[in-house]
Amino acid sequence: MSMQVSVIIPTFRRPDGLRRAADSILAQANPCGLDIELIIVDNDPEGSAIAQGQAIAKEAALPVTVVHMPSPGVANARNAGLAASSGELIAFLDDDEEAPGTWLCELVGSLRFYDADAVFGPVRTRLPDSVTTHREYYSQFFSRSGPEESGHIDHYYGCGNSLIRRAALPSAQPFDAARNDIGGEDDLLFAQMQARGAVFAWSAEAWVWEDPLSHRASLNYTLRRAFAYGQGPSAACASRRPVNLPGIVFWMCVGAAQALVYGSAAAVLWAIGAPRRARMLDKAVRGLGKVFWGGPFSLGFYGSAALGRQAAAS
Repeated sequence: MSMQVSVIIPTFRRPDGLRRAADSILAQANPCGLDIELIIVDNDPEGSAIAQGQAIAKEAALPVTVVHMPSPGVANARNAGLAASSGELIAFLDDDEEAPGTWLCELVGSLRFYDADAVFGPVRTRLPDSVTTHREYYSQFFSRSGPEESGHIDHYYGCGNSLIRRAALPSAQPFDAARNDIGGEDDLLFAQMQARGAVFAWSAEAWVWEDPLSHRASLNYTLRRAFAYGQGPSAACASRRPVNLPGIVFWMCVGAAQALVYGSAAAVLWAIGAPRRARMLDKAVRGLGKVFWGGPFSLGFYGSAALGRQAAAS
């Protein structure tokens, strides 16, 4: 009996990216005989991707469902995709990613072989040719590296390029709406799954391309994201019930040490114009994120925050 896999692509005003991501799912070679469905979630309140999604559905040889989630927010979009899906396995692909033809079979094969509840794969960055300054740093920033070989892992990665066993999810709406604007909803989910004993695996062959928007290849964007990523461990401890206070203290101390050590190194490297200066500054900022998290230190990247930025730019 074939396994049912629902591929969810949340999208927000990225028609070119959505087309590329969706086409890569429709072109899966599928030698393992999966029963595949594609769920496109338009998270634009104006429904800008609905017509495009419907056009994709008409051309597809596999079932395609287009969902409009008008309430902006990355958690809302992911939860809406889950609600519309029927597969026993759930794969997530972002609308700035493109999967090679063997992607799904590689993910499913790893999940079955390692009897995992969630599997993660590598992400390879394709930067525009116009990006020259700090190009190596940006390439590393948007990429996801992991072990050279597939196997069990004791940690987790982000939701983009992942496969999750539905039965391992803690609820039908597992992504925390409190993270709609700031992101990290996937980190909180996987932390919760890990606390419940979930098994994670890495599939070294299940890689995807990521095509960052050109304006994101800037220190203004990446350092803000680095600060938000750094907040993850402290925020995860705070989200536990009961709150993991020792964990919060531990990560804040680690962050303070990282900010001091890497910040000092970044200052020296910046003074001499060393190539790794941006990377070292990134590490220092991630340390600061572990110290300053939640409340007034939360940064918005999605949902209403993204709408506000686009409105200001227009």
